[in-house]
Amino acid sequence: MSLTPQQHTWAKRFRWISLIEGISTLVLFFIAMPLKYMWDYPLAVTYVGSIHGALFIIYIITVFPTARKLKWTFSRTFFALIAAVIPFGPFIFDRNLKKSQHVDL
Repeated sequence: MSLTPQQHTWAKRFRWISLIEGISTLVLFFIAMPLKYMWDYPLAVTYVGSIHGALFIIYIITVFPTARKLKWTFSRTFFALIAAVIPFGPFIFDRNLKKSQHVDL
C-alpha cells in the first residue's frame, strides 16, 4: 500500500508514540515494580506509573485518528487497542504496521 505524504506522517507519528508507550510499559514492569516490591522503593512506581499512564492515554487517543487517516480495518484498529494492554504488544503491532504499510521511522 502506497501512502500519501500526510498518511506517512500519521503513520510515523503513531509508530513513535507506540514505541515510547511500549518502552514505558517495560520500564514499569521490569524496573519500577521490582524496585517497589524487592527493594521497598514505591516512588519508582509512582513516577514511572504516572508517566506510563499519560503515554497510554496519548496512545489510545492517537489510535482513532490514525486508523481513520490510514484507512485501517476494524480488526487492525481493535488489535492496535489490544496491543496497548499487552506487554510487548506495541512492538508486535509496530512490526506488523511496518510490514504492511512500509513505514520507516
